[in-house]
Parts: sequence; C-alpha cells; structure tokens
Amino acid sequence: MKPRLLDLFAGAGGAARGYQLAGFHVTGVDINPQPRYAGDEFHRADAMTFPLDGYDAIHASPPCQDHSPLKSRAGEHGTGWMLEATRQRLKDWGGLWVIENVMGAEMASTLVLCGGMFGLRTYRHRQFEIGHALPLVAEPYHPPHRALTSTRQRRTGFAAGMHVSVTGDVGSWVGPQVMGIDWMTGDELSQAIPPAYCRFIGEQLLAAAERTTA
Repeated sequence: MKPRLLDLFAGAGGAARGYQLAGFHVTGVDINPQPRYAGDEFHRADAMTFPLDGYDAIHASPPCQDHSPLKSRAGEHGTGWMLEATRQRLKDWGGLWVIENVMGAEMASTLVLCGGMFGLRTYRHRQFEIGHALPLVAEPYHPPHRALTSTRQRRTGFAAGMHVSVTGDVGSWVGPQVMGIDWMTGDELSQAIPPAYCRFIGEQLLAAAERTTA
C-alpha cells in the first residue's frame, strides 16, 4: 500500500503530481473547485480546518500573494496570516510535513529549489520547510542563471531561447517545457510549482523513512 500524503491548498496539483511520481497516494484539499486536480482524490474544503488524521505526510502551500514582491502592485491579499497558522497546525499534528512558499515568505527554509536544477525553462525559486527530523540529501546542483527571462512577449522570448516568467497572464502553452505540466490552464500554472520539485522532496522523504525503519 502506498503511503498517504495530504496536499493542503492544493490548486490544480503541481505538487500532487510530484508526490505521486515519488510514490505517494495524494489527497488534495482546496477551498476552490479544482476540476483538473492531478492527485488521486480531491476534497473541496477549507485547508485550515480539514482533518489531518490518517496521513503519513502533509504538504501545504498556503497563499503566497502577501509574501510576494508583486503585492506592491496588486495590494495585500489578506491571507498572509495563513502561513504561520498552517505551520503551527502542522507542528501540533506532529507528523512529517512540508510547507512551500515564495522566497519572500518568512520561513525556516530547509532547502530552495529552482527550475534550473531540473532542466526546466523557468527559474521559479521556491523555499521548502521540512518539519521533521528525517534528513534530506543535499539539494541538486544549482546551475548559474545564464539564460535571460522573458516577462513580456513571452512567445517571442521563448522562441529565442529565453526562459519564461510563469506569472500573471501566462498562457497554458508554457506548461510542458517550462513547468513539466500539461494539464493546467494559464491561470492555474501561474499559481503552481513544477512537479519535479515535490518528486525530488518526496523521494528523499521516502528514502529517509526507509533508512530509519531498516
């Protein structure tokens, strides 16, 4: 039987697909409908109150808008409090948990992942806090950022060999080569993380768990 992972603030399932590829059975929770969710199960519910019992691990991606530099233009989203509240809730739960968020979020980062580590055509740095004593192996090699990133006229820049900024009005065409995602809309992509990130984390968590029980 596969270990069970709960995916809170799931979105369309970029993280979920990664954990699936690592070997988890993934249950997603999001307050909004997610008709293209990539996990094994989905519940439309409040991630702040959904029951946590019965899972081997929990991943949470609380809303990032209030921690992003873009808030200076878009304004406060009003959800910044959820990061610390989620952290405390997972600490109280006591099992193996992972929190993901943007670089501007106040987190005790265990590791930072970048698209360049996985051969993707976006940098999209994200930090991960691992709330458990299980050790992870060293993060992948972080190659120098030599490719320019296109934030406007993305199709032209992409065709010229540039990386792409997956934000705002980005279209779904960027999904496969830029994010490793072929099932999301552009709006969903702009909120997602590449599955490669959570596949890497999930594989390390499972390997570490096997070492401690061997």
